[in-house]
Amino acid sequence: MTEIKMAPAAKILDQDWRNIFRWGAICAITLVFISLVGMPAKLNLRLIINPTLSLGYVSLFWIPVMFGFVASTHIALEGMEVSRPGIRDVVTGLVTGLIGSFGLVLLILGMDNFDITDPLVNWGPNLLELLTTGRGVGTGILGWMAASAFLGMAGASLHVLTPLLRRIVSSAILGMISIAILEDAIDDFSEGFRLEWLVDLVYAKRGGLTNKSAIIVAILMAAVSVLSKGRIKKAKANFRALDEVQRKKKSMVLFALVTAAVVILPMFAGGYVNSLLANVGIFLLLALGLNIVVGLAGILDLGYVAFFAVGGYATAVLTSPQSPWFAPEIGFVPAMLIAVVLAGITGLAIGAPVIRMRGDYLAIVTLGFGEIIRLLFMSDFLKPYFGGAQGITNVPGVDLGFLTISGTDPKGVFYLVLVFSALAVYISWRLQASRLGRSWMAIREDEQVAEAMGINTVNSKLMAFVVGAILASFAGSVMVARVGSVFPNSFMILVSIIILVVVIVGGMGSIPGVFVGSFVLIGVLGGPRQPGLLQEFGQLKLLIYGALLVFMMLKRPEGLVPSARRSQELHQDEFLQDAWFKGDDEAEGSDEQTTSAEGEGASV
Repeated sequence: MTEIKMAPAAKILDQDWRNIFRWGAICAITLVFISLVGMPAKLNLRLIINPTLSLGYVSLFWIPVMFGFVASTHIALEGMEVSRPGIRDVVTGLVTGLIGSFGLVLLILGMDNFDITDPLVNWGPNLLELLTTGRGVGTGILGWMAASAFLGMAGASLHVLTPLLRRIVSSAILGMISIAILEDAIDDFSEGFRLEWLVDLVYAKRGGLTNKSAIIVAILMAAVSVLSKGRIKKAKANFRALDEVQRKKKSMVLFALVTAAVVILPMFAGGYVNSLLANVGIFLLLALGLNIVVGLAGILDLGYVAFFAVGGYATAVLTSPQSPWFAPEIGFVPAMLIAVVLAGITGLAIGAPVIRMRGDYLAIVTLGFGEIIRLLFMSDFLKPYFGGAQGITNVPGVDLGFLTISGTDPKGVFYLVLVFSALAVYISWRLQASRLGRSWMAIREDEQVAEAMGINTVNSKLMAFVVGAILASFAGSVMVARVGSVFPNSFMILVSIIILVVVIVGGMGSIPGVFVGSFVLIGVLGGPRQPGLLQEFGQLKLLIYGALLVFMMLKRPEGLVPSARRSQELHQDEFLQDAWFKGDDEAEGSDEQTTSAEGEGASV
């Protein structure tokens, strides 16, 4: 590929003022929007450094940093000269941040002089107090102008730093914030490992890191960043360089280590972490099923929650003594097997009439089916059978003969979910490499070509629906046994949307990606009604889900951990361009060789 040419740094006043004002204005709008949705006020209770910095202020501070960085970024085109980063870029970030601060300045002045709490519910004294830090309007305005300009400059300065320094700074700051956010989980683990003294040393009594511990944690994170530099890439390169037999051995060792960690670590965790992991596991089960439907077969199913509901209601009817019409009160295992069969039949029933549809039409129809299933369970017509809006209660836990697992035993629920997750991963992994899995991927890439190659697309797509429905029914059965009841409102269409976001953010068609997506989104932010590590995000999680989805679609559509095949599909143009460049270079090389050979032949 052609190298990018670096020109000397431009003069300080040689600025693209239109670009600066544009990004500054967007920065100002973003600051006002984040403030008015109530994010700083809601997150202000979570302290990062006690009493200096809260997560509420962090939710505002990152905005000038980001826009200062973006405004000073130079687009590097191949074959074109790009100015070397310098003081001019730092000034660009400073001015961008200063312009952005005017958004908060106008907001402070507006809240101080006008009362428009209706319709802006977060417009009021609480937000004004937070933005001015209780020191008056004048001090608040000057403070935000200085802070925003400094943060914009800091964001632009990242271009000037060497890659190593940039890595150290970002690792120190992000690592310190992460350790502060993980306080509850670390505290939960410390009891199992008898390390309460370390938690008391690191965290303040009212939450958050102390000033000293924040500095020490930042230094440690920076040191880890320096020491681990390049090691992961080197390990990956060494792993790829191994032959197939050695690679298989290494993979087995790694798999054994991960399995041991997943099985052993929760034994030392308390109820908080195990409950969190159980939530992640249930959504992981759902996401693995949807990954087959959407990620492998390319069928956009927005009514996936219907199969979750079928699994849950079937288990509740068969096990609960309070089932209104039919209460055989059988054990969990036979009830779950029947639920799996019913979910598979439902998958066939929903998939058969819509299977020839594609794209948006299929998405809309499945969305309708998903909502119809929920409304049917809620309807008065089926109330004598499923309890209507009151649902079915008193669902027993999972009786294993020697142990009964219920919602009051979060550790037992986690291990139950772990078993089903392992089963779902094995099914997904085997199917992915099978003839059926390859037919799904062929349909996803181009259904018409797949049909022309002799693949029975109707049967393959129906199988995707059925397998996805079966995995969703696992999650429904476990969820009902854990909660002890089932209600129609547990199966809102929002559940389908969040599972789809988990698959997209993690990486469609990638099993490791689904793991990462489940842990990042459900573990940190939480599910539709399930809390995550950041419980303060409760009312804001949908906003963050949406913003994250838009960002991923624009910047990384293949997901956080994409599969190689899916990544090649989405970046086919770039691969073709690289192949064209290589082919051109090789052609030039071969021409030169031919010319030299001809010259040598002529001289001979």
